[in-house]
This record gives sequence, C-alpha cells and structure tokens, in this order.
Amino acid sequence: MKHVEVLIASYLEPAYVDRIRQIDGVRVMYDPALLPQPRYGSDHVGHPLRRSLEDEQRWREYLAEAEVLFDFDHTNLAVLTTLIPHVRWIQATSAGIGQLLIRTGLIAAPITFTTAKGIHAKPLADFAAMAILWFAKDGFRMIREQAARRWTRYCGRNVSGATVGIVGFGSIGREVAKVCRAMGMRVVATSRTLRAGASDSDADQIISVSNLTALLGVADYVVLAVPHTPQTERLLGGAELAAMRPGAVLINVARGAVVDEAALIAALRDGHLGGAALDVLSMEPPAADNPLWSMPNVLISPHSASTVESENNRLTDLFCENLVRYMRGEALLNVFDRKRLY
Repeated sequence: MKHVEVLIASYLEPAYVDRIRQIDGVRVMYDPALLPQPRYGSDHVGHPLRRSLEDEQRWREYLAEAEVLFDFDHTNLAVLTTLIPHVRWIQATSAGIGQLLIRTGLIAAPITFTTAKGIHAKPLADFAAMAILWFAKDGFRMIREQAARRWTRYCGRNVSGATVGIVGFGSIGREVAKVCRAMGMRVVATSRTLRAGASDSDADQIISVSNLTALLGVADYVVLAVPHTPQTERLLGGAELAAMRPGAVLINVARGAVVDEAALIAALRDGHLGGAALDVLSMEPPAADNPLWSMPNVLISPHSASTVESENNRLTDLFCENLVRYMRGEALLNVFDRKRLY
C-alpha cells in the first residue's frame, strides 16, 4: 500500500506528532534535532539554526521525499521551491501567508496551501477586548500611579454602550464582535461579502468597505482585522485617521502594512487619537528610535496576541482533519485563495 509521505517542518510536541502518525496510510517524517528549537510555546519559526553539512543533506532528503508538509521550512524559504519536487499540499500554521508566498515564489508553485484560519481568532479577540478595557479604565494611569506609590482616585469610561468598529468581518472580526457584544457594546463592521445594511447576528450595522469613513466616524474603538493584500495596504492613511472620532482608539491585529505608520504617529502626537494598541507594526521588530515605543498612549505587543498554549493542539486537529480529507480526495478546509491572497 502506498503511503502519503508527511514531513513536519516545524517543532511540534511528541503527543501531537503521535496523533498524526495514527492516521492510516500516512508515513510521518519528524526529527526535532533537525529543526529550530522553539523560543516560546507554540513557536513555529524557532531559534536561528545552522545545520552541519550532513544534517542539511539529511533534511533535504526528507524535503525531496515529502508529498505533504506541516508548515513551511523556515530554514530554506528562499530556495524552498527547488527542494520540494513532490509536495502537493502545505498546511500553514498561520492565517496570513499571502505575502510569504509572494516573497518566496511559492505562490506560482503547483501546490495547494491551506491556512490556519480560525485558529487564532479567539486569542486575537481576547487581545482586542483587553485593549478596549485597558483604555477605558486607563491602564497606563494605574501603572504610573502604582510605580509612584500614589493613591489618587479618578474617573474611567464605560465600555457598555460604546461603539466598536470592526474593519474586516471574517473569523477574527466575528470573534471580536461576539466579545464586544458580551460587554454591551454596539458593533459596526465592514464586510466584503455582506451588503451594506444587511442583517447579521453578530453586528448592529454592516457598512460597505467603500464607505469605511462612515464606520470610522462613529466608532470609539476601531479594530483592524483584515488580511494584507494590495487592496488593504495602507488602508488607514492620514485622511482615514483624521476621519476617526476625536479620542478614538485604534487596535491593530491585522498587519502593520494596513496602516500608514507615520500618519498614525502624527495622529497620536497631536491628540486626535486617544491611543493605539498594536500587535503588529510596519517593521518587526521596530527600530529602537521608532516613536511608538515611548508614546504614553500606545500599547505594543510583539506580534504575540494570537499565540496561546492551546495553539498546537488546535493546529493538529485541523491538520488531521485535512489529512484524512486529502487521502480521500475530498475538499480541504481553509484553502488559500491566490486571487484574494487569503
């Protein structure tokens, strides 16, 4: 019986590897000694790795045999297309892989890519909720006052009754909406697939993507949850930031390229925006002299809002489901759309 050759290309805990091995008709190649070791839980890139010539040869032999990859080989991205002649499907560990595929030339390869769409939606919604509460309750003030051992009472803001504008109403945007609804917030969202004014169980109002400024003008908090595509690059420029309500807070869990960073810095400096919570930036890590580091109304997360301890368990669930589908010749879940780039 012919087996499907599966190569696990980033570190995965042994228990999850065993679950994959239990699928009939699969031969799993996994050698953690040849992989970058994780820097933190659920890390799929790992510490920098320099293999010996012998180890690199062995690793490339695995790549040459593989029909299916769990994750990309981050140690050979620049030449990966030349090393995987038999690969027909790659399961990514991230939802936003479009720019990686373009940079590496993999987008032109005769390979099916499936994303981790949905895996990170709840953790990102948690981050958005945390950011909303942080600014509503003035978390910066609390940190400052505690550090100064100063007890000065103050007045915060209500979250209930405030409006959140969600730009991008896919799996992440919907999870953000559910969390915000639970806090009593009004939800306004833009959607590519729903018509303006459509009734939706997760939103109070759907606004056309082409009418973004209408959302920006009513939202106390704006959450960016769109993929990085040519259409969304610098989606929020100077004019769009100026259209936001005075004192509004921007929360970006999308990609740094979606915002004109210089315009954002200016809007934060002049007081038009009340603050920003940024899980992503235009350059990661940002330069040491990037003003965002030291701005008193900016909360920075090192692109880690989506990473939680349960991630690899959920990724294994998704991969095993897709692996069974692949072997049966059935449609895979989360197939990457080359035209839309997500």
